Amino acid sequence: MAASLAARALRAQGTDVIDLGLGEPDFPTPRHVIEAAHDAALAGQTLYTAAAGTPALRAAIAAKFRNENGFDCSPDDITVANGAKQIIFNALMATLNDGDEVILPAPYFVSYPEMVKLLGGTPVMPVCPAEGGFRLTPEILQSAITPRTRWLFLNMPGNPSGAVYSEAELQALGAVLARHPQIMVLSDEIYEHILFDGRSFLSFARACPDLRPRSLIVNGVAKAYAMTGWRIGYAAGPSALIRAMNTVQSQSVTSVAAPMQAAALAALTGPQDCVATFRAAFERRRDLVVRGINAIPGLTLAPPEGAFYAYIGCAGLIGRRTPAGGLLADDTAVVQYLLNHAHVGAVPGAAYGLSPYFRISTATSDVLLQDAIDRIARAVSALSEAK
Repeated sequence: MAASLAARALRAQGTDVIDLGLGEPDFPTPRHVIEAAHDAALAGQTLYTAAAGTPALRAAIAAKFRNENGFDCSPDDITVANGAKQIIFNALMATLNDGDEVILPAPYFVSYPEMVKLLGGTPVMPVCPAEGGFRLTPEILQSAITPRTRWLFLNMPGNPSGAVYSEAELQALGAVLARHPQIMVLSDEIYEHILFDGRSFLSFARACPDLRPRSLIVNGVAKAYAMTGWRIGYAAGPSALIRAMNTVQSQSVTSVAAPMQAAALAALTGPQDCVATFRAAFERRRDLVVRGINAIPGLTLAPPEGAFYAYIGCAGLIGRRTPAGGLLADDTAVVQYLLNHAHVGAVPGAAYGLSPYFRISTATSDVLLQDAIDRIARAVSALSEAK
């Protein structure tokens, strides 16, 4: 968001900026979803709902988990919040004591460590290097565990890396966790429908059923249905945790707006053709960006396996100088240079716990992405070796 605001500030001054900082689909929300919210409001669905969400939406979410992800849960073990981020916040507020540790494999979503710190916890951020596909391994996981470890966060496909885990990889992590019964698992699966190269999604709950009693499966409608602004996230988890999360929600925001829940219900139970259409477009854009970035000397990009981001290695630019004589000392300086010189907004890898990289969103048009790549290429070619 900060990167996007910087891009907007330049745009407000009349600069033609391509903002690739925010991760949200550029597609409109499907019409039947919008109409469902409209119809619900006209029908009087404008009052408070239960803190956990409407019975109809929770039943639809339970059916989604059963039919798409292969595990059963009761609607009573489901909670709905104002986006997946609030789901995560509620879970941490309900469980963390001061000094409790949360393992966040790096690169991680930027909000994870900030939420942990805000609620008194300590983020533990083991690095998962590019050589391993940015994936957590059993060895890395075991080395990060201490008696204070309370949670492990997984995000698959990953933001910013696009990393996807196989069944064997998830089960290997599960074998480590089985030896540490105090650790809960939060599996953030918000990008489950955005997979490439013929991959199919496997939920952590399906891969490691024995760990279901201490797993929270987080999802939402934002990414798959182009509904980022509707703010609907949901989760399934053990009964005691869900009750505690509902208490947090009841005493903070009360509930999610009723028309928004009607929209989410329509998304989950209505036509699903938009999901495949969006996914195909994201894969085409992924391919465009991979080709373009890898043609630029000094930048590297392995094809992301899912989500709609490119986590671009920029080690080859560190130490070079800009036309104005400035030194690119780190990926934050690289991103600042791209914004000021190429007028392309991106986010530095430092924000995700792993440098030197920068992230761009590929959830925009092919034309804008090609323009951004061309601008980046010209900006990189203008750099000189440090003297």
